[in-house]
Amino acid sequence: MKILTLYSLLFLLLFGCDKQVPQITDNNIPPEEIVSPGEGNTKPDDEVTFPEEEDKSLFYEFEQEALIALNNMTIEEKIGQMFLARCPEDENLSLYLSINPGGFIMFGRDFYEKTKEEVVKNINYFQENSNIPMIIGVDEEGGTVVRISSNPNLASEPFKSPQELFDLDGYEAIKRDVKEKSELLKSLGINLNLSPVADVSINAEDFIFDRAFGKPAEETAQYVKIVVETARKNNISSTLKHFPGYGNNIDTHTGSAYDKRPYEDFLNSDFIPFKAGIEAGAESILISHNIVESIDAEHPASLSKKVIDILRNDMDFTGIIMTDDLSMSAVSETDSPVVTAVLAGNDMLIVSDLETSYNTLLSAVSNGDIPEDRINESVLRIIKWKYYLGLL
Repeated sequence: MKILTLYSLLFLLLFGCDKQVPQITDNNIPPEEIVSPGEGNTKPDDEVTFPEEEDKSLFYEFEQEALIALNNMTIEEKIGQMFLARCPEDENLSLYLSINPGGFIMFGRDFYEKTKEEVVKNINYFQENSNIPMIIGVDEEGGTVVRISSNPNLASEPFKSPQELFDLDGYEAIKRDVKEKSELLKSLGINLNLSPVADVSINAEDFIFDRAFGKPAEETAQYVKIVVETARKNNISSTLKHFPGYGNNIDTHTGSAYDKRPYEDFLNSDFIPFKAGIEAGAESILISHNIVESIDAEHPASLSKKVIDILRNDMDFTGIIMTDDLSMSAVSETDSPVVTAVLAGNDMLIVSDLETSYNTLLSAVSNGDIPEDRINESVLRIIKWKYYLGLL
């Protein structure tokens, strides 16, 4: 309809508004030019094309640049990109940078007693000595998890927990906090905050409660939406965690957690904040190590293709899916967690021992246990993300 309207306007401009626009009907088209649908013998100049459906996927604008970059990468570089590694001690830094990891996660020890200038210098060194610019991430949730703001050289006081903020001034306090937090991270050279905690927890006895928003699903969803949107406006990527929802499970740093809740509980509650975060444009989602029996009774969620398929197919998430740290007790004794995580569909693997993890994945690809196409699928997303962040 829009195309015909444009043709009509052009006709009026060329031939005068007082002339009648002829009606196009089968009666005034020569018989030899009438075609049946699907015959495809219209002349190129007469072809009417319709706009393709808009690509709604994250980072879609950078598809072509990322494909070119991907095609120029070695398999070793590709495999390095799949790791979001714990920032190493100084003695391992050169080795880690030579692996070309997708990024580093910085912890409290990486900020302890340092000045802002020292932190900026360190992060600049990481970037300058990496062949491919890195994602630099941190867990700056507020409350009990404050890697940066626990250092008085970097912040006047630790960031408050989401629950404290909400009690002070509702969602407006959340928005102001995320803006301040994002500006601090950006000023240091950090581009990813592994936040918000999107888990629904309303029971103070739950392990995750102190880190969660502490309210039912719909209110938690509103909180998640505000965090993601505000961080995006301030050029910081977000990570929703811990999919598919932590619930009342124990700490997976210390052992396996078996979630026995029915799937309906996830549909009616736990998934709701994650859906809100996806719709708000969250760039990444972190998968927990909980074994959710109603989805996959055999594998931790982080190693489960069934769990990742829910994100990709049911929730239409097109961004980066990453594991929780594969050194945690809940998965560390699993047979080849690195290989299983990649085959399940994770894009990035959080690891503490980058060297061993890298060699394991490289061997699996070299042996044919993991097809290179599986690697390419994830690395393309990662490279697009880096273009989106302005790193490439």
